Amino acid sequence: MQVTIEAVSGVARRLNVSVPTSRINEQFEARLKRTAKTVKINGFRPGKVPVNVVRREYGAGIYQEVVNDTIRDAVFEAIQQEKINAVGMPNIEKVENKDDALVFEATVEIYPEVDVNGFTDLEIERKTTEIKDADVDIMIENLQKQRQTWADTKGMAKKDMQVTFDFEGTIDGEKFEGGSAEDFKLVLGSGRMIPGFEDGIIGMKKGEEKVIDVTFPEDYQAENLAGKAAQFTITVKKVEKPQLPEIDAEFLQVFGLSEEDGVEKLKADVRKNMEREVKSGLRNQVKQAAFDALVAANEIEVPNAMVAQEIDRQRQQMVQQFTQQFGAQGAKAFDSSVLPDELFKEQAEKSVKLGVLVSKVLQDAKLEVDQERVKSFIEDMASSYEDPTEVIEYFSTDKQQREQIESVVLEDQVVDHILASAKVTEKEVSYQDLLAEQQARQQG
Repeated sequence: MQVTIEAVSGVARRLNVSVPTSRINEQFEARLKRTAKTVKINGFRPGKVPVNVVRREYGAGIYQEVVNDTIRDAVFEAIQQEKINAVGMPNIEKVENKDDALVFEATVEIYPEVDVNGFTDLEIERKTTEIKDADVDIMIENLQKQRQTWADTKGMAKKDMQVTFDFEGTIDGEKFEGGSAEDFKLVLGSGRMIPGFEDGIIGMKKGEEKVIDVTFPEDYQAENLAGKAAQFTITVKKVEKPQLPEIDAEFLQVFGLSEEDGVEKLKADVRKNMEREVKSGLRNQVKQAAFDALVAANEIEVPNAMVAQEIDRQRQQMVQQFTQQFGAQGAKAFDSSVLPDELFKEQAEKSVKLGVLVSKVLQDAKLEVDQERVKSFIEDMASSYEDPTEVIEYFSTDKQQREQIESVVLEDQVVDHILASAKVTEKEVSYQDLLAEQQARQQG
């Protein structure tokens, strides 16, 4: 077998392969004989069918099978012979018989060979934050809000109050589907309704009726309503103001504390959890900044096969998130196949480029996972659980879970390696801004 190689692009090679016809003929004859021992043909006993009869009846099909198998085997032999680091399946073209040989072309994508630029020109922003007493107070207030109750008020409806009302909507004087409801509950300021709807209710009192004018957004999910002006008749039945629970023995018990522990112990525990979240958030922020800078400074070409695999992975990840949010039945109704590749392509290409670059950094720097950092990572994560020892045991002994943590730690080591040479500037941000940024990143 003869093989020649030419570069089609930075990540694609064309193999010109020539296989002697004698190799195909030998395999063809051998397969005819094997077939003659098993094939059933009327007039012949099993295993006694003459080869020439098999040749006449099945020869064309068997020969094509041999050719297909030969091409498949020859491609992988050529890849191995030429030490090609292939990704994805080869694309076979121009198959023909020529000068006592079967010749064909096979285009195969290869793993990118890259040289990572130095890190000294990378500009990376590392954010820092300090948890203030006011941040802790806000967090405790949020915990109270999660358990708040509602109390009737005769006053006007304001933001953060809950209003129970009936509404009936019309467009050009005609009612429309989904435009009316009774005893509808709404916390003003929650943003659940179309723009202008909640603003129209603010200031109303129990028993009051009012007509408000609103316009459906141009991108509203119901196309028959998108961009249209509507009127809603609002009848308020109840206005309630929020009541936060007292930080008493019952409230403290929810968080595993006694009345003797008091609010100061609650604040200390809340601060500890916030510090843990901040540590994780800052680590993720600087990791993202470092990786973004790394990708931006190294323009590389990546194989379509790797991008396609990453698109499939991200699509499956979306299905998993959908399952977690809406349950198995909701996920079953969600057809991920309708999601176009273009929806994932940009992020998939960036992810593949980053993976290639990080692998090269690991190789060049000869970095290996620091088991002490893995141990510290597991202990820090376990500290937020009621029984840290059990959690440490689980993540230390479960092979799959430990490998995932080792992967995260190794990424952190790559980031530290980059930061050691890069131009790093620090920017102090408030805890609230850091939290908002982290939530936006998770939603995006």
